Amino acid sequence: MARALLPQMVAVRRDLHMNPELGGEERRTAGMVASKLCELGIGVQEGVGGTGVVGLIRGRGAASASSADPSRDRDPGPEHCVALRADMDALPIDDRKDVDYRSRVPGVMHACGHDGHVAMLLGAAKLLASLAGEFSGCVKLIFQPAEEGPGGAAPMIRDGVLSNPDVSAVVAAHLWPDLPTGVIAVKGGPVMAAADSITITVTGEGGHGAAPHRSCDAIVVAAQAIMALQTVVSRQVNPVDPLVLTIGTICGGYRHNVIADQVTMTGTVRTLSPTLRRTVPDVIRRTLEGIARSAGAEIECAYSPGYPPLVNDERVAALVADSARKMLGKRRVIEDVEPSMGGEDFAYFLEQVPGAMFMLGAGNPEKGACHPAHHPKFDFDEDAMAIGAALMVDVALELLERR
Repeated sequence: MARALLPQMVAVRRDLHMNPELGGEERRTAGMVASKLCELGIGVQEGVGGTGVVGLIRGRGAASASSADPSRDRDPGPEHCVALRADMDALPIDDRKDVDYRSRVPGVMHACGHDGHVAMLLGAAKLLASLAGEFSGCVKLIFQPAEEGPGGAAPMIRDGVLSNPDVSAVVAAHLWPDLPTGVIAVKGGPVMAAADSITITVTGEGGHGAAPHRSCDAIVVAAQAIMALQTVVSRQVNPVDPLVLTIGTICGGYRHNVIADQVTMTGTVRTLSPTLRRTVPDVIRRTLEGIARSAGAEIECAYSPGYPPLVNDERVAALVADSARKMLGKRRVIEDVEPSMGGEDFAYFLEQVPGAMFMLGAGNPEKGACHPAHHPKFDFDEDAMAIGAALMVDVALELLERR
């Protein structure tokens, strides 16, 4: 059935790809989603967590039929409810693909597959709506804004997306061109890293470039700080605990013959271990303080927590793997998956309820689907959407059945 819906999913995906919207600005996307859900007779709530959209499909054993507003529909008793999530936002990247569906918005493109995620979940919605007479309980469809930033999961949770009815499990797919189409990767435990950020300000004393001994060169101190921070990873934490510390920007100086009095740097810190995430800020600050003292400079470090680690529930991940094996065969399901040090705010959902994110293979060099996420030529094999939609439907029904 999902295969028959592929042309519709492709049409939706390409429309979204040509009309991408950044996080928090997904008004056109949200409007399209709400309209298509309404066409299917699915109850819709808009404006959840900003531009988020929520649909609710009730099966024959639920307390009532689809509601026009799932946030206001109060039932006399508890319902068993599972959720499926798709993110909707694009990235501030210029689309350099040579395809007829390339982005029409300068400097904005879907470079992480979120257009495909939306199309897949709409495909899954159509399948589930057609099967509503065959299952009990309900399926909540979460179309989330701003995954790429500033984050849309937490605002949706604050707006009650996981309640009324209470969600008992949540599942998401992530298109993954690093895997070939027809392959699924899923595992329990940590799957993606916490994504924190740092802003470092080095303050020295400016002067003439010909008289460095009469100043404190903030650029030299910044360079020393960057090199010293690499020892945080290589020498100051347990080598079996993954840690990435990257300085991504450095800004300072006035002209070629002036010694800079201030340099500002920003970077990202990625961890899988909650314990390491708690301790590494102090290690970074201690390292920077040592560099500052030795140079006679001042260094301030502002540490900003970002998305938490994404930790899949073991039981739900195993259920996804079982469903994938039934659909694709044992050899096409990978459970020995190395965690990614990328971040994902789906992690906030998993802090609240059991769930899992699976990686949906979508790589196909013959179709140009060979570039990594966030690349200006990013694309994916659209055939993967039929697999993803079918798998999400099967997983949702299995979760309802195994309540």
